[in-house]
Amino acid sequence: MLDRRDLLLSVPSAWLVAHARAQAAPKVIGVLSPYAGADVRATLAAFRQAMRDLGHVEGRSYTLVERFADGQNERLPSLAAELVKLRVDLILASTTNAVKAAQAATSTIPIVFESVADPVVAGFAESVNRPGRNMTGLSNFSADLSPKRFQLLTQLLPALTDVEVLSNRSNPYYGSQKPAIQSVADKLGLRVNFVDAGTPEEVEQAFRTMAARRAAALVVTADAYLLAQRQRIAALALAHRLPAVFPFAAYVDAGGLMSYGVDPAPAIRQAAVLVDKIFKGANPSDLPIEQPTRVEMVINRRTAALFRLTIPPALLLQAERVID
Repeated sequence: MLDRRDLLLSVPSAWLVAHARAQAAPKVIGVLSPYAGADVRATLAAFRQAMRDLGHVEGRSYTLVERFADGQNERLPSLAAELVKLRVDLILASTTNAVKAAQAATSTIPIVFESVADPVVAGFAESVNRPGRNMTGLSNFSADLSPKRFQLLTQLLPALTDVEVLSNRSNPYYGSQKPAIQSVADKLGLRVNFVDAGTPEEVEQAFRTMAARRAAALVVTADAYLLAQRQRIAALALAHRLPAVFPFAAYVDAGGLMSYGVDPAPAIRQAAVLVDKIFKGANPSDLPIEQPTRVEMVINRRTAALFRLTIPPALLLQAERVID
C-alpha cells in the first residue's frame, strides 16, 4: 500500500505545480480609469495601503491589472473589454464614464466604483440601499456641492455679479448640470455664462472667450477630462487673472486658487473595504452605495497674492489646507 509520500511522488509534478498555483492564485483586480497613470498614482497607493490594512498582500492575495485612458474617454470601452477578456475577478472603476464602459462590458464580474455623482440616475443601481446589480461603490455627490462653490466665490468677491462656468459637454451629467447651476446662481443673484470644453483646443478657446467678455470669476465643474487638464486650466486662469473655484484639490496643487470637493483618499480606502467584502463572499447587489466621509476646502494663498486678493479670515478658517 502506498503511503501519502509515495502517492504524491506518483502524481506528475506538472499537475502538482498547476494545482498548487490554482489553490493559491491571487484575485485579479482590473483598474479602469479615464486618467493617466501618473494622475492616479497617489490614489492607487492609498488603495494598496487600505488593502494591506485589511490583510491583503499584493502579489499574494491579489494583483492589479491597470488600464488608463489618458484623458480620452472614447478609449474606455475597449479598455473595459480588455479587462473582461483577461477574466479579472473584479473591476475597480473611477468616474461615471469608466463605470458605463465596465457596465457595458460585463454583467457578471463584480464592479466597485468611485467618483460617481449619482449612481441611480446613471443606471448603475436600482437604489442606494440595495444596488441590485453586479456593482456597488461610492457616490461623490459632486453636483450637490455646486451651491457651496458659488457661495465661496461671493465670500471672496462680494461685488461679484457675473460668473463663468466651465464644463464638458461629453460629461454624462452635462444635461442636468446647467439647470442645476442656473438655479443656484439665480438664488445668489448671479448671472452665469456657460463655456464648454472637451479638447485641448476648446480649453484654450474657452479662456479666450471668457477674456473677451472680461470675465470676473470662474467655477469649474466636476469632470474627468477637465481634471486631466488641470495644469493647463490653472495656468490659464492665472494668466487671465481669473479667480476660480475648482471641484478638486488637485487643481489647487497645480496652482489654482481655491477648491471645494470630496477628498479622494478616504473614498478609495472605503472602496477597498467593499472589495474586501466581495472577496469574502458578499454580493455587490446587496452592498449599499456609500457616501464620501470627507469634503475638503483648499486655498492657495500664493495664487491669491498673484491676483492681489486678500483671503477673508472667515474663508481661511473653513479651509482644511492652505498653501502658502
